[in-house]
Amino acid sequence: MHPTDATAPPSAGHAEIRIVAATPEAARAVAQVIRRAFAGTEQRSYPVPEGGTRLHLTIDTAADAEPALSWLASSRPSSRTGTHADEV
Repeated sequence: MHPTDATAPPSAGHAEIRIVAATPEAARAVAQVIRRAFAGTEQRSYPVPEGGTRLHLTIDTAADAEPALSWLASSRPSSRTGTHADEV
């Protein structure tokens, strides 16, 4: 998926994750935590016009990167689900 194409979903069994942080180091730290739970492709980073970094990851939701974490296996959707104000 192209970074500007927010309407096209990823292929089945995959998810696109976008991390926006003030620094590249902060974005990479969050990406590293995600990669402990899911196998994924190489990250792509882009500068944010207002400052900061936007990092994109494509993860494989069908393949664990490391042994499944107990919190991940037992987690339930939040009652506060929905689109954030700045999301489409």
